[in-house]
Amino acid sequence: MSNKGIIDTIKEKGQALDAEMSFFDHINVFRKHLFRAVIVIFAFMGVALWHTNFIFNTIVMGPKDPNFWTYRMMCKLAARFPEIVGKEFCVTKIDAKIINTEMSGQFTLQLQSCFTVGLILGIPYLLYEIWLFVKPALHDRERKSATGFVIFASLLFLVGILFGYYIICPLSINFLINFTVSPEILNTFTIDSYLSTVMTLTIGCGLMFQLPVLIYILSKLGIMTPQFMRSSRRYSTVIILIIAAVVTPTSDPYTMMIVAFPLFLLYEGSIFISAYIYRKKQKAEALFYKN
Repeated sequence: MSNKGIIDTIKEKGQALDAEMSFFDHINVFRKHLFRAVIVIFAFMGVALWHTNFIFNTIVMGPKDPNFWTYRMMCKLAARFPEIVGKEFCVTKIDAKIINTEMSGQFTLQLQSCFTVGLILGIPYLLYEIWLFVKPALHDRERKSATGFVIFASLLFLVGILFGYYIICPLSINFLINFTVSPEILNTFTIDSYLSTVMTLTIGCGLMFQLPVLIYILSKLGIMTPQFMRSSRRYSTVIILIIAAVVTPTSDPYTMMIVAFPLFLLYEGSIFISAYIYRKKQKAEALFYKN
C-alpha cells in the first residue's frame, strides 16, 4: 500500500472516530436533559404523595362516584332534553365493588397514582427539555417556525387529559361496571384493573391529542401529505365513530357525537396543518428551481 493510501485510510478512520464521538456526545447531552426532566417528574410525584388523600379519593376514584362532575352534567342534560338523550342518560348509581387482592396492593396503588400525576404534570417540562436538545441543530428559519412548540404540544396534551378524564373515562367506566352477560355474575373489580383503566384512558387521550403535532413532524419530513389524509377521511370517520360508540353508555347518536366531535376536529385540524406545510414546501421548491 502506498503512503498516500495509508494516509487516506488514517483520515477515514479519524473521521469515523470523530463521528462516533460526536454521536456519543449527543447521547450524553440528551441524557442530561432527560435526567433533569425525570427529577422534575419525581418532584411532582413527591407533591402528589403529600396530598395522597386528595389524589386518591377525589381524582383516582372520582369517575366511580355518582356525584362526579360528568354524571351531574349528564343528569342535567337528561332533565333538560329528555326526548333527545333519554332518562337512562342520567347516572345516579354505580354499583360495583373494587377489591384489593395483594398484600402490597394499596401501597403500590398509592405510588402508581402519584407517579401518574407527577408524569402528567411533568410532561410540559419534558417537552421543553426535548426542545432544548433539538434546538441547536435547527437553522434560524426552522427555529422561528417551531416557536411555541412546547406551549402548543402542552396545551394539546392538557386538553386531551381533561377530555379523557371527564368524558371518555367516566363514560367507559360506567358502561364497563354496569355491563353484565348474566345477572348471576356479579361485577367485582380489582383495584389494579380499575387504576389501569383510568390511567390508560386518560393518558391515552392526552397522547391522542398530540395528533396535530405528529402530523406536523411527519409533514415536515415529507412522510405525510394532505392528499393522503383527505383520501383516508372515510376510514378515519369509521374508526372515530366506532371509538365513540364503544365508550358511550347509550345508543342515541347525540351522546355519541359528544365524544366523536373533538376527534373529528383533531383530524380536520391535522389535515389543515399538513396542507399548510405542503404549500410552504411547494413554494420553496418553486423558488429554488426558479433561481
